[in-house]
Amino acid sequence: MSIRLNKHLAILGVASRRKIDELITQHRITINNRPAVLGDQIDPAVDTIIVDKKIIPPVPNKLVFYAFNKPKYVLSSVIDDRHRKTIINFLPKTPRVFPVGRLDYRSTGLIIITNDGNLTYRLTHPRHHIPKIYLVTILGKVPHEKIIAMEKTGIKAEIVKHEYNQTIVKMTLYTGKKRQIRFLCADLRLYILDLHRTEIGPINLGQLKPGEYRMLTPREIKTLKT
Repeated sequence: MSIRLNKHLAILGVASRRKIDELITQHRITINNRPAVLGDQIDPAVDTIIVDKKIIPPVPNKLVFYAFNKPKYVLSSVIDDRHRKTIINFLPKTPRVFPVGRLDYRSTGLIIITNDGNLTYRLTHPRHHIPKIYLVTILGKVPHEKIIAMEKTGIKAEIVKHEYNQTIVKMTLYTGKKRQIRFLCADLRLYILDLHRTEIGPINLGQLKPGEYRMLTPREIKTLKT
């Protein structure tokens, strides 16, 4: 399965796509011993990539798959130039892994983490509509017409609980647009107090506490791949 070089390296956490393109134009990346060029497509299972003399191996020696409960104020990335805490601080140092998709800095909940580039590509590709479920705590009472407005954007929304001065809304997304829930609520003049992801496809958070992780079961992995 082919994937654009800059996207593949960004998924692995090497650098952002823009930075990867800069490295390519500076002739600091090779594919199978030839200089990479902008727009190159590679096969992660076959091609050997070298970035600044460091080999990005084509196939990990051991594939691992984690479900992780991201705490608030932790980055869902593998590196940060401002030295903030990232998800990698909570995981084994080897093998090297990377997140499948993201949760923003203030959001919490389920992230799938792996070193399987092919699975990451499959789960993040727009044509694979894998449902993701969030519990969103909103300040005040959410009027029914605003729930209808949410659903008109393609989000499935239902009120789970209303108590004191808060409303908990269960939202199911089928697309992976960046900060989609936060932008939508801002447009509807709804103030988010907490945003927590509980499920990705067949994977659920279960009893994992913030900062904890578990290995996915063989059945869960098979379901994600098929």
